[in-house]
Amino acid sequence: MSSKFENIIIDGSSLTLEEAAAVARGTESDGNQDTGGTGSRPERSYPLVSLSGKAANRLKKVRDYVDNKWLSGNPPTIYGFNTGVGVLKDEQIETTENDRFQQLMIESHSAGIGEPAPEEVVRATMLFRANALARGVSGVRLEVVERLLEMLNKGLHPVIPSQGSVGASGDLAPMAHLVAALTGHQEAEINYRGQVMSAAEALEKADMEPAFKMKAKDVLAMVNGCTFTLGYAALALVDARDLLAGANLATALSMEAMRGERAAFDDRIQTARNQEGQREVAAEIRRLLKGSEWTTEEGRRIKLPYEKREGEFKPRVQDAYALRCVPQVHGATKDVFKFVREIVEREMNAATDNPLIFTKEDGGYEALSGGNFHGQYLAYAMDYLAVAVHELGDISERRSSRMMDPGLSYGLPPNLVGGQVGLNTGFTLAQCAASALVSENKGLCFPASADSIPTKSNQEDHVSMAPIAARKTRTIIKNTEKIIGIELLCAAQGISLTQDKMGELQLAEATAETMKKIRARVSETGNDRFIHKQMEVVCGMVRDKEFAEVVD
Repeated sequence: MSSKFENIIIDGSSLTLEEAAAVARGTESDGNQDTGGTGSRPERSYPLVSLSGKAANRLKKVRDYVDNKWLSGNPPTIYGFNTGVGVLKDEQIETTENDRFQQLMIESHSAGIGEPAPEEVVRATMLFRANALARGVSGVRLEVVERLLEMLNKGLHPVIPSQGSVGASGDLAPMAHLVAALTGHQEAEINYRGQVMSAAEALEKADMEPAFKMKAKDVLAMVNGCTFTLGYAALALVDARDLLAGANLATALSMEAMRGERAAFDDRIQTARNQEGQREVAAEIRRLLKGSEWTTEEGRRIKLPYEKREGEFKPRVQDAYALRCVPQVHGATKDVFKFVREIVEREMNAATDNPLIFTKEDGGYEALSGGNFHGQYLAYAMDYLAVAVHELGDISERRSSRMMDPGLSYGLPPNLVGGQVGLNTGFTLAQCAASALVSENKGLCFPASADSIPTKSNQEDHVSMAPIAARKTRTIIKNTEKIIGIELLCAAQGISLTQDKMGELQLAEATAETMKKIRARVSETGNDRFIHKQMEVVCGMVRDKEFAEVVD
C-alpha cells in the first residue's frame, strides 16, 4: 500500500484530518524504510513532517524577543516564564533557576498512570503539539519543535500512560511524559522499532543527542493544551467515519437477506425531510442495492420454507424501523460527524497553551493569560460522537435480532440454523454477543463532560474530562465494529441458506461482492461449528476496513 502523503509541511493553521491520519498510522511498507517495526509486526511507512519556513521564522522572532526582554536584566513578572505554575503563580522564579525549574516541572508533572497509549495516538499527539507551537504565539524555542519533529520522523514514540488527565490545564501529565522522553530523562521510556527502552538509549540508537535541555517556558508550552486528547479524538473520528460506510453496507446485506422494501430509501422522502446526512445515506443504500432482485416484489413473492404466510401473497407495504429508518438514523450520525470534524480540525490548528504572546500596536510583544488549554470543545465533541456511533450499533443489533426469528425475517431459518433445527442452535449466541456490546456501549455513553472535579488546590475548579470522553469513544467504536461485523456474518448466513430457494434472482453487485469477500474467509455454516472464529474473522474485516472498496 502507498499513501498520497509523503511530505507534510506544518504551519500551525492548515493541517487536515487526512494528513494527521497518514502521519499517525502510515501504511504497510515494502520493508525498505527504516522507521517501521521489526520481527512479527509489519513495517510501516510514514510521511515525513517538517516545519514551514515562515513558521520557523515566527518561532525564532518571538523567542529572540523573549530572551532579550523577558529573561535578562530586570524582566516583568510573566506567568510560566519566571513564576511558578498553577496555585503557585505568585511565587517568583529567579532567572538563574529557570533551567532547574524546567527539569523539576517535568519531574512533578510526569504523573500519568495506566496502560500506555496506542502508538498511533502518540504519533498524532506529537504532530498536533508541533503544529500548535508552529503558530508562533507560545514563546517556545525553535529547537524544541525541531527535536519533536525529528523524533516523530525517526519513529521514536514516547511511552505515555493513558490515564491521569482531567482535560483542564491541558493534558498535563500525559504531555509531561512526552517531554520527559524528548529530553532523554533517565526515567522516561520510548518505543523504538517495536521495542520499549530507556529514552536515552532509544535517542542514541536513532543518532540523536540523548540529552536535551529545556529553557524557560519550553516545558509549559509543551504540556499545556489537550493535545493528547486530540490524538485520540482525531483518530476516533476517522474510524467512526469508516465505520458508517460499513454500517451502510451491513444494512444493504441485511436488506437482501430479509428481502426488504426499498421504497423507504426513495430520494423524494429524504428531500422532504430536508436533512443532508439522511439524503446522503439513502443515496448510498440505493447505490449498494442497485440491481438487486431480492429486494423487489418478485423476490418477496417467493415463499421460503419457514415463512408464515397464509393465503395469497400480499405486498409488504413497509418494513420495521431497523430497516426503514436507516437513512434517518445513519444520516443523523453522519451529520454529527461533520460537526465533530469541524471542532477537531479547528483544534488541530489552534494554539492551546498559556500564556500566549502577541504583538503590540506600538511594537514588541505582550503575554496574555487565558484558558485555551481547557478541553471543553473536545469533551462535547467526543461525547456527541460516542452517542452517534453507539446508535449505529444499536440499530445494527436490531437487524441481527430480526434475522433470528422466521416471523420477523420473512422466512429465514430459526436462529439461521444451517443443519437440523434443534440439534443445531445456530447464530443466536452471536446475536447475543452483539446485544452485550450494545449494552456496554450504552453505559459508556454517559457524557464525561457532565462531570467536573476541582484539582490543583482549586486553581482548576472546573475541568472538562475531555480525555475520558475521547478514550471511551474509542472503546465504543471498537465495540461497534464488532456489532457491525456480527450483522454482516448473520446476513451472509441468511443469504447462503436461502440462495437456492431464490432461483435465478440476482443480488446487487455490491452485496454480491460483499458475500464473495466474506465467503472467501468464512464458509457457509451447515451444522454448528466454533462460531467465535467466524465472528472474529468478519469483525476483523470491518476493523481493517476490508469492505471499503465495496462501498467506494
